[in-house]
Amino acid sequence: MNSNRRSQLVLLLVLLLGLWSMNGFSQKWLGQVSAEGRYEKLKVFTEVLSNLQRHYVEPVESDALIYGAIKGMVNTLDPHSAFMTPEAYKEIEVDTKGEFGGVGLYIGIRDGNVVVISPIEGSPADAAGLQAGDVLLKVDGEKLSVEEDIMKAVHKMRGPKGTKVTITFQRKKERRLRSVSLVRDLIQVKSVKAKFLKTGMGYIRLIQFQEQTANDLSKEIKKLKEEGIDGLILDLRNNPGGLLTAAVDVSEQFLKQGDLIVSVKGRDNKESVHRASVTGILGEIPIVTLVNEGSASASEIVAGALQDWGRSLIIGTQTFGKGSVQTILPLSDGSALRLTTAKYYTPKNRSIQNTGITPEILVEPKQTGPGRPVLREKDLEQHLPNPEDQQPEPRSEPVDEKGVVDEDAPAPPPFSEDLPKDPLEGEALESDIQLQKAIELLESWKIFKKLPSS
Repeated sequence: MNSNRRSQLVLLLVLLLGLWSMNGFSQKWLGQVSAEGRYEKLKVFTEVLSNLQRHYVEPVESDALIYGAIKGMVNTLDPHSAFMTPEAYKEIEVDTKGEFGGVGLYIGIRDGNVVVISPIEGSPADAAGLQAGDVLLKVDGEKLSVEEDIMKAVHKMRGPKGTKVTITFQRKKERRLRSVSLVRDLIQVKSVKAKFLKTGMGYIRLIQFQEQTANDLSKEIKKLKEEGIDGLILDLRNNPGGLLTAAVDVSEQFLKQGDLIVSVKGRDNKESVHRASVTGILGEIPIVTLVNEGSASASEIVAGALQDWGRSLIIGTQTFGKGSVQTILPLSDGSALRLTTAKYYTPKNRSIQNTGITPEILVEPKQTGPGRPVLREKDLEQHLPNPEDQQPEPRSEPVDEKGVVDEDAPAPPPFSEDLPKDPLEGEALESDIQLQKAIELLESWKIFKKLPSS
C-alpha cells in the first residue's frame, strides 16, 4: 500500500475514532476494542479498500470510496442523520443564512423533468420572464438529468454575483426551446410573508426557519400591530422547519417571558430547556395557527408551544411528526456530519416523534386533483421510536436543568413541487378552505367578545 493510501486510511481511522470519542465513550471503547474484535473489522475494511483499488475493472478515486464508506456507515442510523460532502455542506450553510448568489429559481422534479416551481420575486430569473411549469433542459449547455441529485441542478445555477449563466428551457404547450442569458445576483430568500386582511386580521406565513426569520417576523408583527389588527393567522403549512434557535426566537414573540418553549433531551438524560426571554407585543390578540402534513420539526416546536400554553387554536391536518434534533458537526476536510443528537418535548412534556401535532379542529384541504400519498415521519425507514411509548411522567411545572444546547440542522431547502404558493394571490383565498376556516373562527371570536357578560 503506497503512502497516499496509507495516509487516507489513517484519516478514515481518525474519523471513526473521533465519532466514538465524540459520544464520550472513547476510553471505555478503547479498553474493550480488542475483546470485541473491532480492530479486526477495520482490518477487513482496509482489505476491501485495497482490493477495490487494485482489481476493480475501472480506476476508482480513493476519496469517492472513503466518502461512500462513511455515507454507508451513517445511513445505518435514522433517516435524518447524514454525511455531507464539502459541496453539500456549503449548500446547507447558504440555505441557513437565506441568501446566495444565483438566478433565483425554486425548482423540483415533476413528471420526470426538472421544472420551475416559481421564480423568486425580483430575481434575475423573474426579470427574464421564467414561469412556474417551465421545463429546464440545460445550464450553460450541460444537460440536466433527473437521475442526478436535485441539489446538483441547483448548484449549477448558483455562482458568484455578476457571473453569467445560460439556461435552456421549454415552456408548457410549446415545442420550441428557449434560451436566456442571466447575470447572477445576490438572492435573498424571504422566510416571512405578511399581509393585512380587509377583515381587520393579520396574516403571517413562515416559509422556513432561518437565521433572520425571527427578526423579520418581529418587524412584520409591529407593522400589523400598527395597522390595528384584532386577530392573527399564523400559517405554518408546508414549512419543513430549520434552526432550533429560530423556532425558539419565533415562539417567544407569541408567549410571555419565562414560558417554556421546548426542552431538548439527549443521551444519558441530559436536558436543556428553552424559555421565552421576552413577552410578545401582541398581548391578548387571538391567534389561529394553520398546520398540515408538511409542517415539520421547528414548525412543530412553535405549534406545540402555542398549543400547550393555550395561546393559539391549531387547525388543519396532522403535522409531519419529526421530534428529533440534528446537530451539524463540521469535519477537517470541509465535509460535515448531520447527526441526530437529541429529541425535543413540548412544554407539557409531549414528544411528537412519529405522531405530530394534532389540531383542535381538523380541516382537510380542498382537493383540486388526484390525491397524493401523504408521507410522514412514521413512514420513513429507520425512524426513531416515540419516547412516550415508555410513558414518561407528565410535567406541569417545567424546571430549568443543565444540558448541552444543540442547534437543529437546517431543514432541506424548499426545492420541491410542494413549495407553498401565496394563499392570498388571485382566487386562492376563496379556494383555501383552511384559511377561510381560520378567518371564520376569528370573526366568531370578535362577535362573542362583544356579547355582554352574564
